[in-house]
Amino acid sequence: MVRYTHVTLCGVELDNPVIPASGCFGYGYEFAELYDINCLGSFSCKGTTLAPRFGNPSPRIAEYTGGMLNAVGLQNPGADAVVAEELPRLAKVFRKPILANISGFSLEEYRAVAEKLAPCPQVGWLEVNISCPNVHGGGMSFGTDPRQAAAVTAAVRAVTDKPVLVKLSPNVTDITAIARACADAGADGLSLINTLLGMRIDLRRRRPILANGTGGMSGPGVFPLALRMVWQVSQAVDLPVVGMGGVSSAEDVIEMLLAGATAVQVGAANLADPYACRDIVAALPVAMERYGIESLRDIIGGAHG
Repeated sequence: MVRYTHVTLCGVELDNPVIPASGCFGYGYEFAELYDINCLGSFSCKGTTLAPRFGNPSPRIAEYTGGMLNAVGLQNPGADAVVAEELPRLAKVFRKPILANISGFSLEEYRAVAEKLAPCPQVGWLEVNISCPNVHGGGMSFGTDPRQAAAVTAAVRAVTDKPVLVKLSPNVTDITAIARACADAGADGLSLINTLLGMRIDLRRRRPILANGTGGMSGPGVFPLALRMVWQVSQAVDLPVVGMGGVSSAEDVIEMLLAGATAVQVGAANLADPYACRDIVAALPVAMERYGIESLRDIIGGAHG
């Protein structure tokens, strides 16, 4: 029996729901040196800000039993360089639309970055990051207040006709309140979750391991929490959800879809194994056969009854 892995995200059909997450796949062409990245459904490019950012001081990575913490701090070359250099280079190795992940420190910055990236032919969706826990004065500060989340959503929505996905923070009491605010402000879909705020301490130095003090916690250890939030948000709003957080196998992808996700992003697994997404895509039909699934479209939200 043929297994159908196609899904549709905000009107755009994907060959499969597997999407490398922002910050874990660069601008794509780095991984194209290892395998044909056109096997992916799409990918979310490295978070892009208006001006270039060096990011946070080192050390920026710490491990924990269930994954890793990062405090990279949105290091990127800036929107103009992405448009002029990164995307043309990507076009040589990837023929599908990508998610352009954008961030800012004010409504004006979000709007300006969206205006620069949205017209690019490679950009299929704008993924608006209002949830980065590793920068000060922006990022997560917009994603923990429904009014600010709505304001950013509306600002980006006003400058593009392309689908707008808002990336939500798990570092809130009620993620559904933020989701509803974004939906009401014109979001076409929601991505969740971004990383959780965490910390490790060096026992010898008796100081935080990360120079930033805290960082974003990711990896398999956060999967059950991410799954719960995808479940809640998919019931709270009538928008497609891109689920992420600790996904590392084809079975995890199927579980996310059953919880209500339309597509699934894979983050930290790419850093542990650069072939992770390729292997998950290859394993999907096998897992579908094991669980009696003919089409992935048919199981989206299937665990809700």
